[in-house]
Amino acid sequence: MTRFAAPIAESIWDMKYRFKKSDGTAIDKTVEDSWRRIARSLATVEKDPEHWEEVFFSALEDFKFLPAGRITAGAGTERSVTMFNCFVMGTIPDSMGGIFDMLKEAALTMQQGGGIGYDFSTIRPRGADVKGVAADASGPLSFMDVWDAMCRTIMSAGSRRGAMMATMRCDHPDVEDFITAKSDSARLRMFNLSVLVTDVFMEAVKADGSWDLQFDGKVYHTVKARDLWNKIMRATYDYAEPGVIFIDRINQANNLSYCEQIAATNPCGEQPLPPYGACLLGSINLARLVKDPFEKDAALDDEALTELVATAVRMMDNVVDASRFPLEQQAQEALAKRRIGLGVTGLADALLMVGQRYGSDEAAAQTERWLHAIARAAYRASVQLAKEKGAFPLFDADAFLASGTMKAMDEDVRAEIAEHGIRNALLTSIAPTGTISLYAGNVSSGIEPVFAYAYTRKVLQKDGSRTEEEVVDYAVQMWREKFGDKDLPDYFVNAQTLAPLEHVKMQAAAQKWVDSSISKTINCPEDISFEGFKDVYMEAFETGCKGCTTYRPNDVTGSVLSVSETSDKAPEADQGADVIYMADPLDRPQTLEGMTYKLKWPDSEHAIYLTVNDIMVGDRRMPFEVFINSKNMEHFAWTVALTRMISAVFRRGGDVSFVVEELKAVFDPRGGAWIQGKYIPSILAAIGGVLERHMVSIGVIEAEGLGLKSDPQAQVVNLDQPRGPACPSCGQFDMRMVEGCMICASCGHSKCSG
Repeated sequence: MTRFAAPIAESIWDMKYRFKKSDGTAIDKTVEDSWRRIARSLATVEKDPEHWEEVFFSALEDFKFLPAGRITAGAGTERSVTMFNCFVMGTIPDSMGGIFDMLKEAALTMQQGGGIGYDFSTIRPRGADVKGVAADASGPLSFMDVWDAMCRTIMSAGSRRGAMMATMRCDHPDVEDFITAKSDSARLRMFNLSVLVTDVFMEAVKADGSWDLQFDGKVYHTVKARDLWNKIMRATYDYAEPGVIFIDRINQANNLSYCEQIAATNPCGEQPLPPYGACLLGSINLARLVKDPFEKDAALDDEALTELVATAVRMMDNVVDASRFPLEQQAQEALAKRRIGLGVTGLADALLMVGQRYGSDEAAAQTERWLHAIARAAYRASVQLAKEKGAFPLFDADAFLASGTMKAMDEDVRAEIAEHGIRNALLTSIAPTGTISLYAGNVSSGIEPVFAYAYTRKVLQKDGSRTEEEVVDYAVQMWREKFGDKDLPDYFVNAQTLAPLEHVKMQAAAQKWVDSSISKTINCPEDISFEGFKDVYMEAFETGCKGCTTYRPNDVTGSVLSVSETSDKAPEADQGADVIYMADPLDRPQTLEGMTYKLKWPDSEHAIYLTVNDIMVGDRRMPFEVFINSKNMEHFAWTVALTRMISAVFRRGGDVSFVVEELKAVFDPRGGAWIQGKYIPSILAAIGGVLERHMVSIGVIEAEGLGLKSDPQAQVVNLDQPRGPACPSCGQFDMRMVEGCMICASCGHSKCSG
């Protein structure tokens, strides 16, 4: 019997969380070994480690408590990596030396696997005077380009590239350039961008007032607040960035407002942090805690939830002591405040199991009750830890209890804190859980709705073949096991069928009892009007959200996997949840047969040699790869590019004769050449002719000039069915925007660090 609810869960564990030697030999033989490794590691700081190891193991068992990936992969391995997911770096000084000191710190942090956030508002604007050198400042965006280049060169732990968040205040003189930076598709690819929006600015937007853009007391420009807001909205409408962070709300609510000021977040936005702030993450799997799912009396097990939360808080508090830190300042900050970020996953599945429609008023109220219960249990558990181990060093009872969040806390909990203190300054956060949710059996991610009831995943086998497997949402699978082929109830909804304001409603309901913030994507239809789109952000502000991230599929952001529904079909009848692929890349055998052709272009000193290797597909021989070589270094760059592009097309299989047609159509404005009695318009056309002759020789094309098609892709891709962007890790077209992060539903690859 396996503990895994789905094959994809075991694959994720094996690829990402299973402890292995450097040569790939597995040390964790089973997932129980992984749970034991984590439990034992986090119990070592306890006075009775054997007792707590068993308690921790029980919490991890059956995926009830899911520590974030860095803890799951790193605990007990003795590897030099941090188990903290989130960092905000130190305040960037407005000096060249200080800026590059910060760049070095960022590199060291990403090297150990941390995702980082930076506020670039502290750098003087472009064109400002630089005293002493008679020059103008280049501005914060120029230095962001340097950070971006650095990030591309740093491979973080677990072979994942670093992720970064850049923020800028809404009153910085360069904010308009910041807003439009991602309109250049090649710029700042390693950054997520968010504008720090203040309450005063939002009031100016609503009043259509003026707005000063200033730095260090000097006003550089005055604009209309509403025009600036529309510019932010238009950029995120078209390019999905920048996000919006309601920074005043974050600082007012912060339990530590008496001793820190926040101006940045981690890459996915769920952790607003002070300079050198660090936070670790973990999630309660609500889908595992529902009693009698889909029955009339289905309900969350309150007693089990309270007990599990208390254990999770203790485990995460222990991580503060057990983890390494890239920088000493980060260690000091973490130990002084002992911040943790306990969240949830499987919320949408749990709602389905108790008969609630995600996005409804009832589901929002249920979400608020569940998150209240978690917050209450977490704070009480932290009080008990304070009685046992001491409060966090910077605890000040009066100031702590006067913060915005604590004013709303239950009076009995406030009284306990006043009497005994509290171990952790902040306790709750809802982080991206895409990968660990797949690991837990494809439960719904975080507080997101179910993305798709099912989809097809193609799996590479050891013999090189590919098989297909259905990946089914955890709640849907449970329904099938219980009721067979019975239609899903009408309260089963998904991310694409929900109205954007229903997403906002659920985020706002959860935010009331989350002392940090929430990583969530509000899915918007491509045809949403610009005014309707702006309403989403204004509603997020008015209903108490700390930030807002949307995703509207379009030609720039890319289409996403969608669930197509019509009014006369029940959800169970959906056929659009499968991924629609172009032909998958063929796997390369150890040896291939091929031929090499010599091409001599007139007036060229050196010949070009083309090697075309073939592969057997069924009983047909098909071109698989091309190598183009020449001693003429003028040809080097384009021959390498052509080699890679043509080979990439060939490896997709199918009808590839269009490559010949496209190449033969290229003409050189300087004139072509006569070769063997034929006029060839360009050297590229000559290469196309060589490929054509090869295809004729192996039977792909009947004869020269015959059998070419103008659009062979039209037979491979069903253009009526949107698909996700290709995953850079596994190649499948199943990248989706979930919780503010692009994640592959087939292999768990995430574009965010964490």
